[in-house]
Amino acid sequence: MEIRALTARSVVLSTLLGVHPPRLPVRHLVRVGALFGIADGAIRVALSRMVAAGDLARDGDRYRLTDRLLARQARQDEARSPRTRPWDGGWEIAVITAERRPVAERTALRQAMSNVRLAELREGVWMRPANLLRARPDIAVRQCTFIEGRPEGDPAALAASLWDLDAWAAPARDLQAAFAAADGDIVDRFTLAAAVVRHLMDDPLLPAALLPADWPGPDLRTRYERFRTDFARLLSDEVLT
Repeated sequence: MEIRALTARSVVLSTLLGVHPPRLPVRHLVRVGALFGIADGAIRVALSRMVAAGDLARDGDRYRLTDRLLARQARQDEARSPRTRPWDGGWEIAVITAERRPVAERTALRQAMSNVRLAELREGVWMRPANLLRARPDIAVRQCTFIEGRPEGDPAALAASLWDLDAWAAPARDLQAAFAAADGDIVDRFTLAAAVVRHLMDDPLLPAALLPADWPGPDLRTRYERFRTDFARLLSDEVLT
């Protein structure tokens, strides 16, 4: 699992992605940078570059996320606290029925399907257990027909063929251990938290019945929410005053 170094940009981005609404005055962002030993000038340069890159927009003395990053924040929020329903054994199946799709549309559809945690069984057929509550992307609605069914055979074996669960669980356990080791250090936990959110966005969010008994997803979410509580308290005490 890659743990990216703390930079002025990463501090600004992680802070805005973690607050609702994602909009803060420059003086508050400068104070957040100071908590992590990043100079005022470095934060201001990062803000200017992020506006130029289209990551942020400026409203007076405040900076906010642009639409692309608002969509990322929504995906992160869903990954942290997914909306689920009791699983009755049914699977959501999407069959591509649109014809003569441009390459750009095919690429966009694959990304959209991945974002809503569908996995590709074969070319043109995507599926997952029907345990998630979320809207279907417009591009998927336009290009696919959705049905619900119950595949024959062992559902856990089918899930394991669609998702590499070991490949997700191994770095998740590394992050668990790193979080535990950095429990009292807000700087180390801030850096780890960004990696945790990125990793949670790839969690397939399968029903418990289809997961190994020691699946690390729930514990990793708990640790991350504990960090969020501590960081929100730090912002309230040291920044938003």
